Amino acid sequence: MLIIENMSITRGTEQQSFTVSLPQLQVTEGEVIAIQGMSGCGKSTLLEMIGLILRPDRLDRFEIETPYQSINIRQLTQQHQHQQLAQIRAKQLGFMLQNGGLLPFLTIAQNIALPNELLHSIIDQHWISSLCEQLHIQHLLNKYPKQLSIGERQRVAFIRAIAHKPSLLLADEPTSALDPHHANTLFDLMLKLAIQQKIAILLVTHDWELTKSHNLRIFQADLISSQQAIFKEKQRDQKDDTYMLSTESCFAE
Repeated sequence: MLIIENMSITRGTEQQSFTVSLPQLQVTEGEVIAIQGMSGCGKSTLLEMIGLILRPDRLDRFEIETPYQSINIRQLTQQHQHQQLAQIRAKQLGFMLQNGGLLPFLTIAQNIALPNELLHSIIDQHWISSLCEQLHIQHLLNKYPKQLSIGERQRVAFIRAIAHKPSLLLADEPTSALDPHHANTLFDLMLKLAIQQKIAILLVTHDWELTKSHNLRIFQADLISSQQAIFKEKQRDQKDDTYMLSTESCFAE
């Protein structure tokens, strides 16, 4: 569904530069992959490249497969097809930002409906009602974001991110503002919907226990120097003490 080879970007210049690299990534329909690493390792930068927000400095392959077409993102990027890339981003991708990203002048219901309105597509009210019920926010639909708690805004942000049924959801620490109960509820729902709706999910998370308990594939930042991080897949049989040594290298740098 998603294939990426040799994607990288360098931000800053000279001694202040930092390079984020992804040698290889393949994600299938309905698969959930965790992206982990300590603060400053480039996790959000990686999501922004995959999310067609940042243009990589190097990109050997980037393809998105849908039931109806094969999209060559690398070719469109090289040809500077900005309008077409924006359309792909709006239709095929869903974004769940760390701060929620809700528009303060819209009600919760209007925020949720926004992706479909921008696409001029009909919203699936049964689908939305089911999501709102499962995440216990149906009584908040006529309120504004400032009237909600941080955790409630985070749950709304998730529903808005998948309201238009994208092929790929990019979530930046989706459970960071939630208590353990709601974090588990949201995480379980994400995994359930990924399979049911065939939505692939890439999520940045520091919740080691949730990723471990759900046996997710993990791409971990390997900080090979103070100026470069490479995201590599962590082997499932790798021991926890080996994993901790790798994460501690981020502190050392």
